[in-house]
Amino acid sequence: MSHANAIRAALAHPPSARIVVGYSGGLDSTVLLHALAQVEGIALRAIHVDHGLHPDSATWAAHCERTCEGWGIALESVRVEVTAAGKGIEAAAREARHAAFAQRLEEGETLALAHHRDDQAETVLLRLLRGAGTHGLAAMRPLRAFALGWLWRPLLALPRATLEAHARAHGLDWIEDPANARLQHGRNRLRHEVLPLLERHWPGARAALARAARLAAEDARRLDALDAQLLAGVQGADPRTLDVAALVRLDEPVQRALLRVWVTGCALPPPNAAAFDAFRGWLSQRADAAAVLRWPGAELRRYRSTIYAMAPLARPVHGWQLQWDGATALRLPDGFGRLALVPAAAMARSVTVRPRAGGERIALPGREHTHALKHVLQELGVPPWTRRRLPLLVAADGELLAAADRVRSARWVRLERESGMRLRWHDGHD
Repeated sequence: MSHANAIRAALAHPPSARIVVGYSGGLDSTVLLHALAQVEGIALRAIHVDHGLHPDSATWAAHCERTCEGWGIALESVRVEVTAAGKGIEAAAREARHAAFAQRLEEGETLALAHHRDDQAETVLLRLLRGAGTHGLAAMRPLRAFALGWLWRPLLALPRATLEAHARAHGLDWIEDPANARLQHGRNRLRHEVLPLLERHWPGARAALARAARLAAEDARRLDALDAQLLAGVQGADPRTLDVAALVRLDEPVQRALLRVWVTGCALPPPNAAAFDAFRGWLSQRADAAAVLRWPGAELRRYRSTIYAMAPLARPVHGWQLQWDGATALRLPDGFGRLALVPAAAMARSVTVRPRAGGERIALPGREHTHALKHVLQELGVPPWTRRRLPLLVAADGELLAAADRVRSARWVRLERESGMRLRWHDGHD
Protein backbone atom coordinates (compact mmCIF):
# COMPACT_ATOMS: atom_id res chain seq x y z
CA MET A 1 0.00 0.00 0.00
CA SER A 2 1.33 3.46 -0.88
CA HIS A 3 2.06 5.95 1.89
CA ALA A 4 -0.86 8.09 0.70
CA ASN A 5 -3.33 5.23 0.87
CA ALA A 6 -1.97 4.03 4.23
CA ILE A 7 -2.41 7.44 5.84
CA ARG A 8 -5.80 7.96 4.20
CA ALA A 9 -6.99 4.59 5.57
CA ALA A 10 -5.68 5.41 9.05
CA LEU A 11 -7.71 8.63 9.15
CA ALA A 12 -10.87 7.17 7.63
CA HIS A 13 -12.87 6.83 10.85
CA PRO A 14 -12.24 9.69 13.31
CA PRO A 15 -13.93 9.22 16.72
CA SER A 16 -15.74 12.54 16.37
CA ALA A 17 -16.20 15.35 13.89
CA ARG A 18 -14.20 17.86 15.96
CA ILE A 19 -10.48 17.14 15.95
CA VAL A 20 -7.71 18.94 17.85
CA VAL A 21 -4.17 18.09 16.76
CA GLY A 22 -1.35 18.27 19.26
CA TYR A 23 1.06 20.10 16.94
CA SER A 24 4.73 20.34 17.93
CA GLY A 25 5.99 21.36 14.50
CA GLY A 26 8.03 18.15 14.15
CA LEU A 27 7.75 15.72 11.28
CA ASP A 28 5.12 13.45 12.81
CA SER A 29 2.60 16.07 13.93
CA THR A 30 3.15 18.07 10.73
CA VAL A 31 2.17 15.04 8.64
CA LEU A 32 -0.86 14.35 10.85
CA LEU A 33 -2.08 17.94 10.67
CA HIS A 34 -1.54 18.14 6.91
CA ALA A 35 -3.32 14.82 6.27
CA LEU A 36 -6.28 15.68 8.52
CA ALA A 37 -6.65 18.99 6.71
CA GLN A 38 -7.54 16.95 3.61
CA VAL A 39 -10.29 14.97 5.39
CA GLU A 40 -13.79 16.20 4.63
CA GLY A 41 -16.52 16.54 7.22
CA ILE A 42 -14.39 17.40 10.26
CA ALA A 43 -13.73 20.63 12.14
CA LEU A 44 -9.99 20.92 12.71
CA ARG A 45 -7.89 23.02 15.03
CA ALA A 46 -4.45 22.67 16.62
CA ILE A 47 -2.71 23.27 19.93
CA HIS A 48 1.02 23.92 20.19
CA VAL A 49 2.63 23.49 23.63
CA ASP A 50 5.82 25.46 24.24
CA HIS A 51 7.71 23.81 27.11
CA GLY A 52 10.31 26.56 27.23
CA LEU A 53 13.10 23.97 27.46
CA HIS A 54 15.05 25.11 24.39
CA PRO A 55 16.26 28.62 23.50
CA ASP A 56 14.59 28.29 20.07
CA SER A 57 11.18 27.30 21.46
CA ALA A 58 9.66 30.71 20.65
CA THR A 59 10.92 30.33 17.07
CA TRP A 60 9.29 26.90 16.86
CA ALA A 61 6.01 28.34 18.09
CA ALA A 62 6.22 31.03 15.39
CA HIS A 63 6.85 28.33 12.76
CA CYS A 64 3.70 26.50 13.88
CA GLU A 65 1.69 29.72 13.69
CA ARG A 66 2.87 30.43 10.14
CA THR A 67 2.14 26.88 9.00
CA CYS A 68 -1.37 26.86 10.47
CA GLU A 69 -2.10 30.29 9.05
CA GLY A 70 -1.03 29.09 5.60
CA TRP A 71 -3.27 26.04 5.84
CA GLY A 72 -6.23 27.96 7.29
CA ILE A 73 -6.19 26.07 10.59
CA ALA A 74 -6.83 27.78 13.94
CA LEU A 75 -3.90 27.38 16.33
CA GLU A 76 -3.69 27.95 20.07
CA SER A 77 -0.14 28.28 21.38
CA VAL A 78 0.34 27.52 25.08
CA ARG A 79 3.42 28.12 27.24
CA VAL A 80 3.81 25.69 30.17
CA GLU A 81 6.19 25.40 33.10
CA VAL A 82 7.95 22.04 33.35
CA THR A 83 8.93 20.93 36.85
CA ALA A 84 11.05 17.79 36.87
CA ALA A 85 11.12 17.30 40.65
CA GLY A 86 10.98 13.57 41.35
CA LYS A 87 10.77 12.60 37.67
CA GLY A 88 12.80 12.80 34.45
CA ILE A 89 12.55 15.87 32.27
CA GLU A 90 10.86 13.86 29.49
CA ALA A 91 8.15 12.57 31.82
CA ALA A 92 7.66 16.02 33.35
CA ALA A 93 7.31 17.64 29.92
CA ARG A 94 4.81 15.00 28.81
CA GLU A 95 2.79 15.51 32.00
CA ALA A 96 2.71 19.29 31.52
CA ARG A 97 1.80 18.90 27.84
CA HIS A 98 -1.07 16.50 28.50
CA ALA A 99 -2.37 18.72 31.29
CA ALA A 100 -2.45 21.65 28.84
CA PHE A 101 -4.31 19.54 26.29
CA ALA A 102 -6.82 18.32 28.89
CA GLN A 103 -7.57 21.86 30.07
CA ARG A 104 -8.32 23.05 26.54
CA LEU A 105 -10.19 20.08 25.09
CA GLU A 106 -13.88 20.88 24.82
CA GLU A 107 -16.65 18.38 25.44
CA GLY A 108 -16.91 15.89 22.58
CA GLU A 109 -13.64 16.90 20.92
CA THR A 110 -10.92 14.40 19.99
CA LEU A 111 -7.27 15.10 20.65
CA ALA A 112 -5.20 13.57 17.82
CA LEU A 113 -1.54 12.78 18.49
CA ALA A 114 0.96 11.63 15.88
CA HIS A 115 2.62 8.65 17.59
CA HIS A 116 3.57 5.96 15.09
CA ARG A 117 4.72 2.33 15.09
CA ASP A 118 8.35 3.17 15.86
CA ASP A 119 7.24 5.18 18.91
CA GLN A 120 5.16 2.20 20.03
CA ALA A 121 8.16 -0.15 19.73
CA GLU A 122 10.26 2.21 21.85
CA THR A 123 7.54 2.42 24.48
CA VAL A 124 7.24 -1.37 24.72
CA LEU A 125 11.01 -1.74 25.18
CA LEU A 126 11.13 0.98 27.84
CA ARG A 127 8.31 -0.63 29.77
CA LEU A 128 9.89 -4.07 29.51
CA LEU A 129 13.08 -2.63 30.99
CA ARG A 130 11.02 -1.14 33.84
CA GLY A 131 9.39 -4.48 34.59
CA ALA A 132 5.89 -3.63 33.39
CA GLY A 133 3.07 -6.17 33.36
CA THR A 134 0.39 -6.83 30.78
CA HIS A 135 -1.29 -3.44 31.05
CA GLY A 136 2.03 -1.60 30.81
CA LEU A 137 3.17 -3.63 27.81
CA ALA A 138 -0.06 -2.74 26.03
CA ALA A 139 1.75 0.60 25.73
CA MET A 140 -0.08 3.36 23.83
CA ARG A 141 -3.71 2.71 22.89
CA PRO A 142 -5.07 3.86 19.52
CA LEU A 143 -8.11 5.34 21.25
CA ARG A 144 -9.04 6.08 24.84
CA ALA A 145 -11.17 8.45 26.83
CA PHE A 146 -9.38 11.70 27.67
CA ALA A 147 -10.58 14.78 29.56
CA LEU A 148 -13.99 15.69 28.09
CA GLY A 149 -13.49 13.71 24.89
CA TRP A 150 -11.07 11.25 23.31
CA LEU A 151 -7.36 10.78 22.70
CA TRP A 152 -6.77 9.30 19.25
CA ARG A 153 -3.51 8.00 17.78
CA PRO A 154 -4.50 7.19 14.20
CA LEU A 155 -0.96 6.62 12.91
CA LEU A 156 0.05 4.09 15.55
CA ALA A 157 0.16 1.17 13.07
CA LEU A 158 2.29 3.03 10.51
CA PRO A 159 6.12 3.15 10.48
CA ARG A 160 7.87 6.50 10.58
CA ALA A 161 9.11 5.88 7.04
CA THR A 162 5.53 6.20 5.78
CA LEU A 163 5.16 9.59 7.47
CA GLU A 164 8.48 10.79 6.07
CA ALA A 165 7.48 9.71 2.56
CA HIS A 166 4.25 11.72 2.88
CA ALA A 167 6.15 14.79 4.10
CA ARG A 168 8.64 14.70 1.22
CA ALA A 169 5.97 13.99 -1.39
CA HIS A 170 4.08 17.12 -0.31
CA GLY A 171 7.11 19.32 0.32
CA LEU A 172 6.28 19.82 3.98
CA ASP A 173 8.53 21.85 6.24
CA TRP A 174 9.10 20.71 9.83
CA ILE A 175 11.25 21.37 12.88
CA GLU A 176 14.12 19.12 13.96
CA ASP A 177 14.45 19.25 17.74
CA PRO A 178 18.15 18.71 18.58
CA ALA A 179 17.09 17.11 21.89
CA ASN A 180 15.92 14.10 19.88
CA ALA A 181 19.55 13.24 19.12
CA ARG A 182 20.84 13.48 22.71
CA LEU A 183 21.71 10.00 23.92
CA GLN A 184 21.39 10.86 27.61
CA HIS A 185 17.64 10.38 27.23
CA GLY A 186 16.61 6.73 27.52
CA ARG A 187 14.18 6.82 24.62
CA ASN A 188 16.80 8.37 22.34
CA ARG A 189 19.31 5.62 23.18
CA LEU A 190 16.72 3.05 22.20
CA ARG A 191 15.87 4.94 19.01
CA HIS A 192 19.43 5.55 17.79
CA GLU A 193 21.39 2.63 19.22
CA VAL A 194 19.33 -0.30 20.48
CA LEU A 195 16.54 -0.58 17.92
CA PRO A 196 18.83 -0.22 14.87
CA LEU A 197 20.97 -3.02 16.31
CA LEU A 198 17.89 -5.18 16.86
CA GLU A 199 16.72 -4.52 13.32
CA ARG A 200 20.10 -5.60 11.91
CA HIS A 201 19.90 -8.96 13.68
CA TRP A 202 16.11 -9.36 13.76
CA PRO A 203 14.60 -7.57 10.75
CA GLY A 204 11.10 -6.37 11.56
CA ALA A 205 11.85 -5.96 15.28
CA ARG A 206 9.88 -2.71 15.50
CA ALA A 207 6.84 -4.27 13.86
CA ALA A 208 7.10 -7.29 16.17
CA LEU A 209 7.25 -5.10 19.28
CA ALA A 210 4.23 -3.09 18.11
CA ARG A 211 2.38 -6.36 17.47
CA ALA A 212 3.26 -7.51 21.00
CA ALA A 213 1.67 -4.31 22.30
CA ARG A 214 -1.54 -5.04 20.36
CA LEU A 215 -1.67 -8.57 21.78
CA ALA A 216 -0.99 -7.28 25.30
CA ALA A 217 -3.82 -4.78 24.86
CA GLU A 218 -6.17 -7.62 23.90
CA ASP A 219 -5.10 -9.59 26.98
CA ALA A 220 -5.49 -6.48 29.14
CA ARG A 221 -9.09 -6.01 27.97
CA ARG A 222 -9.87 -9.66 28.71
CA LEU A 223 -8.25 -9.42 32.15
CA ASP A 224 -10.18 -6.24 32.87
CA ALA A 225 -13.46 -8.06 32.21
CA LEU A 226 -12.42 -10.93 34.50
CA ASP A 227 -11.20 -8.55 37.20
CA ALA A 228 -14.52 -6.69 37.12
CA GLN A 229 -16.34 -9.94 37.87
CA LEU A 230 -13.96 -10.83 40.70
CA LEU A 231 -14.10 -7.31 42.13
CA ALA A 232 -17.88 -7.53 42.42
CA GLY A 233 -17.38 -10.46 44.79
CA VAL A 234 -15.19 -8.54 47.25
CA GLN A 235 -16.52 -4.99 46.93
CA GLY A 236 -18.87 -3.58 49.56
CA ALA A 237 -22.13 -1.73 49.05
CA ASP A 238 -20.01 1.42 49.16
CA PRO A 239 -17.79 1.04 46.05
CA ARG A 240 -14.91 2.61 47.97
CA THR A 241 -14.74 -0.44 50.28
CA LEU A 242 -13.50 -4.03 50.05
CA ASP A 243 -14.31 -6.99 52.28
CA VAL A 244 -11.11 -8.30 53.87
CA ALA A 245 -12.40 -11.83 54.50
CA ALA A 246 -13.36 -12.25 50.83
CA LEU A 247 -10.12 -10.69 49.63
CA VAL A 248 -7.71 -12.86 51.66
CA ARG A 249 -9.19 -16.01 50.11
CA LEU A 250 -7.84 -14.97 46.71
CA ASP A 251 -4.34 -15.64 45.40
CA GLU A 252 -1.81 -12.84 45.72
CA PRO A 253 -1.65 -12.05 41.96
CA VAL A 254 -5.44 -11.71 41.93
CA GLN A 255 -5.37 -9.47 44.99
CA ARG A 256 -2.84 -7.19 43.33
CA ALA A 257 -4.86 -7.02 40.12
CA LEU A 258 -8.06 -6.20 42.00
CA LEU A 259 -6.26 -3.54 44.04
CA ARG A 260 -5.21 -1.77 40.84
CA VAL A 261 -8.67 -1.99 39.26
CA TRP A 262 -10.48 -0.94 42.43
CA VAL A 263 -8.27 2.03 43.25
CA THR A 264 -8.42 3.29 39.67
CA GLY A 265 -12.22 3.00 39.78
CA CYS A 266 -12.20 5.16 42.91
CA ALA A 267 -10.53 7.93 40.83
CA LEU A 268 -7.31 7.65 42.87
CA PRO A 269 -3.72 7.35 41.63
CA PRO A 270 -2.72 3.71 41.07
CA PRO A 271 -0.51 2.11 43.75
CA ASN A 272 3.22 2.39 43.24
CA ALA A 273 5.51 -0.65 43.35
CA ALA A 274 6.19 -0.27 47.07
CA ALA A 275 2.46 -0.23 47.87
CA PHE A 276 1.86 -3.30 45.71
CA ASP A 277 4.69 -5.14 47.47
CA ALA A 278 3.39 -4.19 50.93
CA PHE A 279 -0.28 -4.91 50.26
CA ARG A 280 -0.50 -8.60 51.23
CA GLY A 281 1.46 -8.12 54.44
CA TRP A 282 -0.64 -5.08 55.25
CA LEU A 283 -3.79 -7.20 54.98
CA SER A 284 -2.60 -9.36 57.86
CA GLN A 285 -1.98 -6.44 60.22
CA ARG A 286 -4.27 -5.66 63.12
CA ALA A 287 -7.42 -3.97 61.82
CA ASP A 288 -7.39 -0.74 63.80
CA ALA A 289 -7.04 2.96 63.13
CA ALA A 290 -3.27 2.59 62.63
CA ALA A 291 -3.69 0.15 59.74
CA VAL A 292 -2.95 2.56 56.88
CA LEU A 293 -1.24 1.92 53.55
CA ARG A 294 -0.18 5.10 51.78
CA TRP A 295 1.26 6.14 48.43
CA PRO A 296 1.28 9.57 46.73
CA GLY A 297 -2.27 10.88 46.37
CA ALA A 298 -4.06 7.95 48.03
CA GLU A 299 -4.32 5.79 51.10
CA LEU A 300 -6.07 2.63 52.24
CA ARG A 301 -7.45 2.30 55.77
CA ARG A 302 -8.76 -0.81 57.53
CA TYR A 303 -11.46 -1.03 60.15
CA ARG A 304 -12.79 -4.36 61.31
CA SER A 305 -13.34 -6.43 58.15
CA THR A 306 -13.43 -3.54 55.67
CA ILE A 307 -10.81 -1.68 53.64
CA TYR A 308 -11.54 1.91 52.65
CA ALA A 309 -9.89 3.77 49.73
CA MET A 310 -9.59 7.55 49.96
CA ALA A 311 -7.52 10.58 49.19
CA PRO A 312 -5.09 11.43 52.01
CA LEU A 313 -7.01 12.73 54.99
CA ALA A 314 -6.23 16.19 56.25
CA ARG A 315 -5.44 16.44 59.96
CA PRO A 316 -8.70 17.63 61.58
CA VAL A 317 -8.67 21.14 63.04
CA HIS A 318 -10.19 21.48 66.51
CA GLY A 319 -11.20 24.37 68.71
CA TRP A 320 -13.72 25.88 66.28
CA GLN A 321 -17.43 26.62 66.66
CA LEU A 322 -19.98 27.91 64.12
CA GLN A 323 -23.61 29.00 64.17
CA TRP A 324 -25.86 27.58 61.46
CA ASP A 325 -29.48 28.24 60.52
CA GLY A 326 -29.68 25.69 57.67
CA ALA A 327 -30.70 28.22 55.00
CA THR A 328 -27.51 27.51 53.01
CA ALA A 329 -24.94 24.74 53.05
CA LEU A 330 -22.24 25.16 55.69
CA ARG A 331 -18.62 24.68 54.65
CA LEU A 332 -16.68 23.41 57.66
CA PRO A 333 -12.96 23.68 58.52
CA ASP A 334 -10.52 21.33 56.75
CA GLY A 335 -11.26 17.69 57.41
CA PHE A 336 -14.89 18.16 58.43
CA GLY A 337 -16.60 18.47 55.04
CA ARG A 338 -19.90 20.25 54.50
CA LEU A 339 -23.39 20.21 56.08
CA ALA A 340 -26.66 20.90 54.28
CA LEU A 341 -30.39 20.55 54.79
CA VAL A 342 -32.34 18.93 51.95
CA PRO A 343 -34.36 20.78 50.89
CA ALA A 344 -32.59 23.88 52.17
CA ALA A 345 -34.69 25.55 54.85
CA ALA A 346 -33.98 28.01 57.63
CA MET A 347 -34.52 26.50 61.07
CA ALA A 348 -36.56 28.35 63.67
CA ARG A 349 -33.47 28.44 65.88
CA SER A 350 -29.85 28.27 64.85
CA VAL A 351 -27.69 25.43 66.11
CA THR A 352 -24.05 25.36 67.12
CA VAL A 353 -21.77 23.21 64.98
CA ARG A 354 -18.51 22.04 66.53
CA PRO A 355 -16.12 19.05 66.54
CA ARG A 356 -16.23 16.31 69.16
CA ALA A 357 -14.56 17.07 72.45
CA GLY A 358 -15.17 13.74 74.18
CA GLY A 359 -17.76 12.66 76.72
CA GLU A 360 -20.80 13.63 74.63
CA ARG A 361 -24.08 11.81 75.26
CA ILE A 362 -27.13 11.62 73.02
CA ALA A 363 -30.82 10.78 73.51
CA LEU A 364 -31.72 8.30 70.77
CA PRO A 365 -35.24 7.74 69.41
CA GLY A 366 -37.19 5.16 71.40
CA ARG A 367 -34.67 5.09 74.27
CA GLU A 368 -35.33 6.23 77.83
CA HIS A 369 -31.75 7.11 78.73
CA THR A 370 -28.95 8.94 77.01
CA HIS A 371 -26.02 7.00 75.57
CA ALA A 372 -22.35 7.80 75.19
CA LEU A 373 -21.85 9.00 71.62
CA LYS A 374 -18.54 7.10 71.51
CA HIS A 375 -20.30 3.79 72.15
CA VAL A 376 -23.10 4.54 69.65
CA LEU A 377 -20.58 5.24 66.90
CA GLN A 378 -18.68 2.05 67.70
CA GLU A 379 -21.89 -0.01 67.59
CA LEU A 380 -22.75 1.50 64.20
CA GLY A 381 -19.31 0.56 62.86
CA VAL A 382 -18.30 4.12 62.04
CA PRO A 383 -14.53 4.03 61.34
CA PRO A 384 -12.28 5.81 63.86
CA TRP A 385 -10.98 8.36 61.31
CA THR A 386 -14.57 9.33 60.47
CA ARG A 387 -15.54 9.62 64.13
CA ARG A 388 -12.76 12.18 64.64
CA ARG A 389 -14.17 14.29 61.80
CA LEU A 390 -17.87 14.23 62.63
CA PRO A 391 -19.35 17.71 63.10
CA LEU A 392 -21.79 17.86 66.01
CA LEU A 393 -25.04 19.85 65.99
CA VAL A 394 -25.83 21.26 69.44
CA ALA A 395 -29.02 23.06 70.51
CA ALA A 396 -28.98 26.38 72.36
CA ASP A 397 -29.74 24.54 75.62
CA GLY A 398 -26.68 22.31 75.12
CA GLU A 399 -28.45 19.12 74.00
CA LEU A 400 -26.63 17.12 71.34
CA LEU A 401 -28.94 16.95 68.32
CA ALA A 402 -26.88 15.00 65.79
CA ALA A 403 -23.43 13.74 64.92
CA ALA A 404 -23.38 14.75 61.24
CA ASP A 405 -25.95 12.52 59.52
CA ARG A 406 -24.59 9.36 61.17
CA VAL A 407 -26.45 9.65 64.48
CA ARG A 408 -29.65 11.66 65.10
CA SER A 409 -31.23 12.37 68.46
CA ALA A 410 -34.94 11.85 69.16
CA ARG A 411 -35.36 15.63 69.20
CA TRP A 412 -33.70 16.04 65.78
CA VAL A 413 -35.74 13.21 64.28
CA ARG A 414 -38.94 14.97 65.41
CA LEU A 415 -37.71 18.21 63.83
CA GLU A 416 -37.01 16.47 60.52
CA ARG A 417 -40.41 14.75 60.57
CA GLU A 418 -42.25 18.02 61.22
CA SER A 419 -40.29 20.08 58.65
CA GLY A 420 -39.82 17.46 55.91
CA MET A 421 -36.12 18.25 55.59
CA ARG A 422 -33.16 15.91 56.06
CA LEU A 423 -29.61 16.54 57.25
CA ARG A 424 -26.85 15.63 54.80
CA TRP A 425 -23.13 15.53 55.52
CA HIS A 426 -20.55 15.43 52.72
CA ASP A 427 -17.27 14.32 54.24
CA GLY A 428 -15.17 15.53 51.32
CA HIS A 429 -14.28 11.98 50.20
CA ASP A 430 -17.48 11.10 48.32
